[in-house]
Amino acid sequence: MAVVNIYKFAGLNANTDNTEKNPFGTNNPPVNETYLIKSIIVKSAGTPTPTVTNDGIVVIQSAALTANESKELLTQPLIVEGGKTLTIKAGSVDAFTFGVSYLNIKKEVTT
Repeated sequence: MAVVNIYKFAGLNANTDNTEKNPFGTNNPPVNETYLIKSIIVKSAGTPTPTVTNDGIVVIQSAALTANESKELLTQPLIVEGGKTLTIKAGSVDAFTFGVSYLNIKKEVTT
């Protein structure tokens, strides 16, 4: 079994309905993959209080953002194991954008 590491970026211009958004779309990490999140950068036209949830547990509840400024939410890397879900929620109905930089650690079977 080989391990393949791929650096990736996922971003989303979230709408203003204040629902949880998955930065990976409907694709959570498959069971044979682990995502090592290096950076979560958020920006909003208003002053929301972003919340990041990893597998149903709130891991980041930030202070209100300053309007029209970007903010880094992570101070340490965050692990998302295969089969788990990472979501980001704005906390208000302001227009909200976020970007996630991560390392995809993928186990592949080689013959």
